[in-house]
Amino acid sequence: MDKDVIYSDVSMKKYNSWRVGGLAENYVEVSSEAALQKIFSINKVKKPITVIGVGSNLLIRDGGIKGTVINLSRGLKSIFIDQHLIFAECGISCSSLARFSAKNNKKNCAFLAGIPGSVGGALAMNAGCYGGEIWQFVSKVKIMNHEGDIHIKDKQSFEIGYRSVKKKEDEIFIGAWFDFPSKENDDENEEQKIDDLLKLRRSSQPLNWPTAGSTFRNPEKNFAAKLIEEVGLKGYQIGDARISNKHANFIENIGDATAKDIEQLIYLAQEKVEELKKIRLQLEVKIIGENVD
Repeated sequence: MDKDVIYSDVSMKKYNSWRVGGLAENYVEVSSEAALQKIFSINKVKKPITVIGVGSNLLIRDGGIKGTVINLSRGLKSIFIDQHLIFAECGISCSSLARFSAKNNKKNCAFLAGIPGSVGGALAMNAGCYGGEIWQFVSKVKIMNHEGDIHIKDKQSFEIGYRSVKKKEDEIFIGAWFDFPSKENDDENEEQKIDDLLKLRRSSQPLNWPTAGSTFRNPEKNFAAKLIEEVGLKGYQIGDARISNKHANFIENIGDATAKDIEQLIYLAQEKVEELKKIRLQLEVKIIGENVD
């Protein structure tokens, strides 16, 4: 598939980590910031516009997505030092940002290696793991609107919460400047911390099947996986969608699951935990697209 060309009726199954979903009415993979501007300025992009990265926290429904899907994860991969800050475009993986930062004598960046997505997707949801969140270290961001206009905004321009970022609907994160502290001595081995976190991730999370990472946010002073296990749903299956036996906050596609199978499991877990634990689990994944009639 050529970049910067808008295609019609494209299956979204290979563009999300659950490997489910229907057709995108229109779909384009963008190679660069300039190419995205050109798409907005020259082409009449059919709305609504849905921007995705690697799709690691998306559930795309079986009826597909109307309008135009713009995939920013296949390009926009510049990363460099800008004075004392690190600039990364939205298509860079979070693990690559962690490695680059560590190699440039920065610390407190190792947690990013545990986020299975791109910088753009992580910025959009304030992704985090292992005690860190990406917006803790954002100094400023580069934004493009649906007219192709570019703006630089500081962190204070956004309302940042746990796994949430409030921004204008037509704003797209193009990149960000990160302010990680510098290592103070040679004993601080950030690259080793990255390796240790990846080892922990492999041992504690189900990586053998397609998943979208953590399905639910952890409630305050509690853990979604613990609650789901306590209500007896660990290993529960609908179609080929299964609540993981290894980590109950992960839903696995163990064959040919549909988005409907996964969504039904999501609602079952929410209802069961609310009924028995009086806690309503909030989604960490984002559900988009149309249901099948």
